[in-house]
Amino acid sequence: MLSALTGAALADDLQTVGDPESLGFSAKRLARITSWFEAQTKKGDPSGFVVGIARGGKLAYLQPTGFEDHDRKSPMRPDSIFRIGSMSKQITSVATMMLVDEGKLELDTPVAQYLPELKGMQVVRKDPATGDPILLDLARKVFEPAKRAMTIRDLLRNTSGLVYATGDYADPGFGNAAVHLLYGARAPFRRDKPIASFVASLGTLPLLHQPGEVWEYAIGYDVLGRVIEVVSGQTFEQFLQTRLFAPLHMVDSAFSVPADKLDRLVAVPGAQPTPLSDGDVGKPQTFFSGGGGIVSTVPDFLRFCQMLLNGGELDGVRILKPETVRLMTTNSLPSDMHVAGHEAGPAFGTGWGLGFAVRTNPDFSLIPGAVGGFNWQGSWGTFFSVDPVQKLILVMMMQRSQYSENGFFFNAIRRLPYAALKVPEAPAPILSEPLNPAPLTDYVGHYDFGGSASSLDRQALVADGRGWTGLESVAVEKGGLRVIRLADKGPTARAGVMAGDVIAAIDDKSITGLTLEATLGRISGPVDAAIKLKIIRATQSDPLVVAFPREAVPAHSVALQVRVADGKLVVEATGQWSILDFDRGRRTPVAIRSKDEFQVEGGDRTRLAFTRDAAGKVNGAILNPGPWEQRGTLANMEN
Repeated sequence: MLSALTGAALADDLQTVGDPESLGFSAKRLARITSWFEAQTKKGDPSGFVVGIARGGKLAYLQPTGFEDHDRKSPMRPDSIFRIGSMSKQITSVATMMLVDEGKLELDTPVAQYLPELKGMQVVRKDPATGDPILLDLARKVFEPAKRAMTIRDLLRNTSGLVYATGDYADPGFGNAAVHLLYGARAPFRRDKPIASFVASLGTLPLLHQPGEVWEYAIGYDVLGRVIEVVSGQTFEQFLQTRLFAPLHMVDSAFSVPADKLDRLVAVPGAQPTPLSDGDVGKPQTFFSGGGGIVSTVPDFLRFCQMLLNGGELDGVRILKPETVRLMTTNSLPSDMHVAGHEAGPAFGTGWGLGFAVRTNPDFSLIPGAVGGFNWQGSWGTFFSVDPVQKLILVMMMQRSQYSENGFFFNAIRRLPYAALKVPEAPAPILSEPLNPAPLTDYVGHYDFGGSASSLDRQALVADGRGWTGLESVAVEKGGLRVIRLADKGPTARAGVMAGDVIAAIDDKSITGLTLEATLGRISGPVDAAIKLKIIRATQSDPLVVAFPREAVPAHSVALQVRVADGKLVVEATGQWSILDFDRGRRTPVAIRSKDEFQVEGGDRTRLAFTRDAAGKVNGAILNPGPWEQRGTLANMEN
């Protein structure tokens, strides 16, 4: 294992791709990443990718695939320039904390101390019966005073009470509720106006939540950009360029792309960014959006992440104090914090620090890797993750205008690199008596290992006890929830739901006007609990009503099929992902190692042990027994 990082700067080398084997990767399994992303580029949306992986301060993998511009057939390059969307937030967070380190900002100081135009903002009153905001009933008082002022910490935590307007960053998930519409009407993002103008317009609006009480993804990072301007005396653009990008040698990161670099700007398939969107970066900007307006490259963002992984320092340049980085990448949300759209607080093993999503559960999380890992993503199709235990950085960039299916690509960069890590080899077993192997037919069957493609990162598909409906991709629309993709033979598909349908009501309650998070909260429920959907279909005049029970989640992401062929046990990956030495579509023979344990000869010498129940019957399997083991259950015997 690599030694822990200290306060001293490492001799980082993020310029030249090193030997992956010396960095703890299987070169063969790293090649799977290239094959997977090459296969996706053939679909044309996105037209290409750049993927970068660093470990221990060394570059292990940097691979462009596909095209910067599919129509022009211009190939993707390692330093192709991407709109990084909400990955701008982490840059803004670091810039904010630089001023905190210098004593020029205080986390718990009211924002209005720096921006007087936001002083005295009131809060939308909630209906005590439903919890919904009261905004349109003029017969009742619809606003109430804030219990306390929103602070700089609130802006960093998404607990300020501010929200996104409907449609910001082309994301319907930010809500169609009346207050989100109000923000869009009175404080629209105008890329032809400065941040100061935008922030002034917020002062006329109410907060949706009491500061500090609810986590809701919001425009707080754009407000922070203005705070930085006021405190530093520079434009936000100037501050980032002189204080962060130049010292870190992030040579292609900015709010716009200069003329001599425009040939490296990646096109967005099927869409042209509008003049007032954060995608129109081909000319100098006026509105410096700290929430979503920055462009960057994979090499630049690797350097940014390495600085954080090093505790705030890179190549001898200190950006943040080590304790500041620890604070930013530690969950800051209390366990009872309400998350907008959810009945419970932080779920799925993921919390939020000061600008970063943080893994909090060792066995299950939306974030790959170890507890303390942190990541985020951008709506245009960018993703990064930092694992401080493995000293591992993952960055993937693509450009898509339809972000609703980005998770499909994010899952690949979350899983495939972990599946390429070499597992420590176990010593040969010492047998006290001659080996008496069981019949090979004892082990034949199909084994499910859950959602991970790695024996290091244990990753379930949903929280324990939650049921599955088979809705894989959806998007909020005016009339309800548009079905984009269904799991083949899943509960909704078997009930007759089709892609293109609009779900208008769940369990006889309308979902019109709800946020995506709130809608998903209604879809979620215990295994075997019934759910009723009212469906609007374009080809039918009357609504359809379907009802079915939620089912246990099929653990199909990683699965192994074990058979006997030519007198040997052979193993094939049959789930969504190859894993360790076992590939999809290829049968790999394994040799007996000890009682109920086998091993691949060559490769990474992956071990596969089988477990038995009290009656002595095989009932499961373990990949690489030991600290990195991954357990699977016998789903069915093969006839």
